[in-house]
Amino acid sequence: MHVINDGYRGLQLLVSINADRLFFVAAVAAGLVLGTLGASFLTSLN
Repeated sequence: MHVINDGYRGLQLLVSINADRLFFVAAVAAGLVLGTLGASFLTSLN
């Protein structure tokens, strides 16, 4: 029973770490997309 609890805790930690990393990657990707869209919009204005 003790081993199962340890495994579950490890799994929770792994999921939370991956969630943070996924959020970071999503934020970076969104920034890149917004930057590209903004740049193309500004160049089309000129």
